[in-house]
Amino acid sequence: MKIGSLFAGIGGIDLGFIQAGFDVAWANEINADACKTYRHNFLNTKLIECDVRKLDAKSLEKVDVLTAGFPCQSFSVCGNQKGFKDSRGNLFFEIMRIADELLPPVIFLENVANLTEHDNGKTFNIIHNELASRDYFIRYLIADACDYGIPQHRTRTYIVAFKSKDACDNYKFPEKCKLEKRIFDIIDRTQKANDKYYLPVNSAEYKKLNAAMKSSEQIYRFSDYGIQASKDRISFTLKANMGTWKNRVPFIRDNFGIRIITPAECLSLQGFPKSFKFPCIPETSMYKQAGNSVVVPIIKRITSALL
Repeated sequence: MKIGSLFAGIGGIDLGFIQAGFDVAWANEINADACKTYRHNFLNTKLIECDVRKLDAKSLEKVDVLTAGFPCQSFSVCGNQKGFKDSRGNLFFEIMRIADELLPPVIFLENVANLTEHDNGKTFNIIHNELASRDYFIRYLIADACDYGIPQHRTRTYIVAFKSKDACDNYKFPEKCKLEKRIFDIIDRTQKANDKYYLPVNSAEYKKLNAAMKSSEQIYRFSDYGIQASKDRISFTLKANMGTWKNRVPFIRDNFGIRIITPAECLSLQGFPKSFKFPCIPETSMYKQAGNSVVVPIIKRITSALL
């Protein structure tokens, strides 16, 4: 079975589908650095680098599943919540434009947890009605990554829409599973990172963090409310703003000092395999891409049931 991927980013959704047994027929992404990362890891996938609004739907290969992790800033509680009044929110209708041409049996959507509550439910109602008007039957799940095996609190809304009512009735989202791994089962504190990631011991940041780090088993970050610590050795949500403000990258205390976590460790906390690598792009882009991506194992578990 084949997927077509809109708003592909660095390919987190695509990777989950591949791990579940799907092939990627084509993908679309506008961000140049994200495209570099995608091409670096998906050597044989046709990637169309352009604004989705300029994507020629008639030229696209028909697929079994149309996927889209469409922009969430306009719906997120961390953003201004303008929803469809924001041009990024209106990009949802580009998904519908392409679906009208390809008529995929299944549409898979991923967005923020707040999607169902945004604007008193009106936003989600519009999405539901747009799909239903095209004879799709809908299932959705609001899931936290730590309930599905990854030690990160990252709650997202997953929508699976079926042309077949029987397929929709028979589909079941995966059950929650026991969390077997914690932060430092994924991040190795015994391995020294590059010196550039460590805080100088005489810096103001070091002194503040050193005083705040009550437990070396937790992960920390600067927030609008001071220094935030994780709980139960489960990371807080990795955000795209890690690429904008360096002090928003989480900090840990390892065997060599206090440092920010590396871009590769961010990917690991998103469930990406070690084989997934960043190309030669600015580190700010790496952090932004990691924070913008998805938790791969959840995608794999959700999509495995589609087969």
